[in-house]
Formats: sequence, structure tokens, C-alpha cells
Amino acid sequence: MSMMKLDITGPAGQLEGVLHLPKGEPRAIAVIAHPLPTMGGTMDNKIVTTLAKTFTELGFAALRFNFRGVGASTGKFDNGDGEMQDLLAAINHAQDSFSDLPLILAGFSFGGYVAACAAEQVKTHKLVLIAPAVARFAMPAVPPDTLVIHGELDEVIPLADALDWARPQHLPIVVFPEAGHFFHGRLNLLKQTLLREFNGCKI
Repeated sequence: MSMMKLDITGPAGQLEGVLHLPKGEPRAIAVIAHPLPTMGGTMDNKIVTTLAKTFTELGFAALRFNFRGVGASTGKFDNGDGEMQDLLAAINHAQDSFSDLPLILAGFSFGGYVAACAAEQVKTHKLVLIAPAVARFAMPAVPPDTLVIHGELDEVIPLADALDWARPQHLPIVVFPEAGHFFHGRLNLLKQTLLREFNGCKI
């Protein structure tokens, strides 16, 4: 596996990104959105990097990037609207590089909200939402096969709020017992859950 830094042309300027590549030819593309910039969220968040490494282990090309105004990315925070445009730009960049490969969209917290919104505009093979910010932003409905993972003791986005959002959609949620919002001590469980999910599906 290898990793390379890159620049992505976004609607507000250049976006800073990191591309993770598997040993062989990639069999899918995974693009990952990070948590809330105003609370210190970046592409180097441990959940984002865990997702990127796990997707690469699965044989996917995994792209993580900084939203506008974060790190070396140009622009300023735009309450989700501009960030969705940033994510769409990152998706376009990945698809230009790896055309015709299935697209996996993933996001953590605020990034989960942004990924869910972007999934309404692009064709995705699978949507992965880790502790999505359901009570803080207007989360859309998502495809029925979306993988949603939430901590039982999430102190930022309470599990009850996630269930209230999921219930009308009859959407199952994978709940990690005693886990908080940042999944301290649960990163290996997160990795194993993703490996089981994707090793069991055809791509």
C-alpha cells in the first residue's frame, strides 16, 4: 500500500488531499469526509484515517481531503453547503483518475451529513456513515443498504437522535456498546466491522 499527497481543484480553490492506494489494481474508489471544521475536524482525524486504511486494505483507492478553510485548503467554512461542493469536487477528481470503478462514500459526524447529501447527487455503490450529525444538520434520507455505525454513549450526537432519524426509514444502525462519539478504544472494532461488511459484498 502507498500514500500520496495531492491537490484537488475545488469550487473555492485548491483542496488538500491524500490518496491511499492498494498493492494491486484498485477495485473501487472510497472518498471520505471529515468531521466539523469549526470543532477541529480534519482529514487527519483518527476515524477518517482508520476508514482510509481499512478501505485500502480491502483493495480500494481511498481519498481523504480537507474541506475549504482546513489545513492547506482554500476558502472558509460554509455550514455544509460549500463542503458538499468540495466533496463532489473530490469525487470528480477520484473518478477522473479511476474511471468506471464503484464509488464508496463515507463520512464521520459532520462528514456523514455532507456524504449523505452528496449521495443524493452522485451514483454510489455504498454509503458509510459513522456517527452522522443527524440532530445538528438537516440529514436527508439515505439508501436502505447504508451502513450506519453509532456509539451507544455518544455524547455529541445521542443515539436516540440517530434512531429517531433512522426509524422512519426502517434503517438499521450498528451500535457499539459503551462507545462515545470518537470511538476511543473501538477503532479496531470499527475496522473489523468494515472488513466484514465489504468482504461480504460484491464489488
